[in-house]
Amino acid sequence: MSTIIHLPKGTRDILPSEIHKWYHVEAVIRRLCDDFGYREIRTPVFESTDLFVRGVGDTTDIVQKEMFTLTDAGGRSLTLRPEGTSPVVRAVLENGLYAGPLPLKVYYNPLTCYRAEKPQAGRQREFHQFGVELFGAATAAADAEVILIAYELFRRFGLAERLLLKLNSIGCPDCRARYRQALLDFLRPHAEELCETCRGRMERNPMRVFDCKSEICQGIAAGAPLILDYLCDDCAAHFEQLKETLTALEIPFEVDASIVRGLDYYRRTVFEFVSGEIGAQSTVCGGGRYDGLVEELGGDPLAGIGFGLGIERLIMTLDSAGYEFPPLPGIAVYVGMTDASLDVLTTKLVTSLRRAGISAEKDIVGRSVKAQMKYAGKLGVRFAAIIGGDEVAAGTVRVKDMQGGEPFEAPLDRFAEVIAEKL
Repeated sequence: MSTIIHLPKGTRDILPSEIHKWYHVEAVIRRLCDDFGYREIRTPVFESTDLFVRGVGDTTDIVQKEMFTLTDAGGRSLTLRPEGTSPVVRAVLENGLYAGPLPLKVYYNPLTCYRAEKPQAGRQREFHQFGVELFGAATAAADAEVILIAYELFRRFGLAERLLLKLNSIGCPDCRARYRQALLDFLRPHAEELCETCRGRMERNPMRVFDCKSEICQGIAAGAPLILDYLCDDCAAHFEQLKETLTALEIPFEVDASIVRGLDYYRRTVFEFVSGEIGAQSTVCGGGRYDGLVEELGGDPLAGIGFGLGIERLIMTLDSAGYEFPPLPGIAVYVGMTDASLDVLTTKLVTSLRRAGISAEKDIVGRSVKAQMKYAGKLGVRFAAIIGGDEVAAGTVRVKDMQGGEPFEAPLDRFAEVIAEKL
């Protein structure tokens, strides 16, 4: 016997027994995005590696450690997408979407992403994201709308009180320059204590120390100066307006100056929704403003803000909260037969049901009549019928209500019509 081939580490199968959770979450997301006027966009699963080096940033953990990169037959470097924003920006530029009415509002649901991280609960190497991206609005009102979309999703799932919104501003290039110098002045005396990764990127991007997973680096960062103390007047006013709007919308939040997010393209507003119920990987949703990203990827200046939300982590949070997912509709009708000579007839009957929009099953493995009825019971069908010679001769069949209702007769030439009336 051959050895069973197992799935790759950091991936998982989504089984028929749980797919209803995904269908439900995706349906709620689509309705939510419709309500806010966002339209779906889909991008390739792999892109030019340079897109992520330039977009995400070559000092980030994603680019330095976590990307799945390959070289194609033509010698081009391609990477499985580790996040959704850079591909969407590339699509906006390449397809000229910026030339249409602004703001441009798009979403993806779900987007499959890949990162070579150490797998653990809530973090896989292949994972799925829902995200929104809003282009062409630089105001705090745009920030508030994007945050409201995430909050409204959690509210519709009954999770709003179980998640905490953490908020920060990391400023614009002007105030970041002043802060960068203050942060470097603080970090340089601790350089030898930092992990090798942080030492290597400290001079180029010292804010990455806040995103490091090393406990030593986290301890050092805890005493570092705060970006909020270095914001310019415009960035400070933007942040205050956002906080006022969120307060007016009755969205609870906590200002957390340690949030910088793990991607270099963020400016001004950054935020996370965190859960205390799903283990170490507690961030369910995270995002922020990326006004310089379109320029970085070759376009004219265009403001942007968005977020990414992990579908796996959302479902974990819903499970932890005891959320009742609606089950998938079951099979409505089972049509059995007494012998194989009636296979064509039962196939025609089942086909007529399916074409009428009624889910139906028939025997395709050669079971006995008793076994067929037992199988119909396991399927949980509403109605079951067995076709035999007598039924063919009479042109009618007796249909059993498997949920305890009265049996009834159905003419074979009007079988689907009668079943539809009874459902």
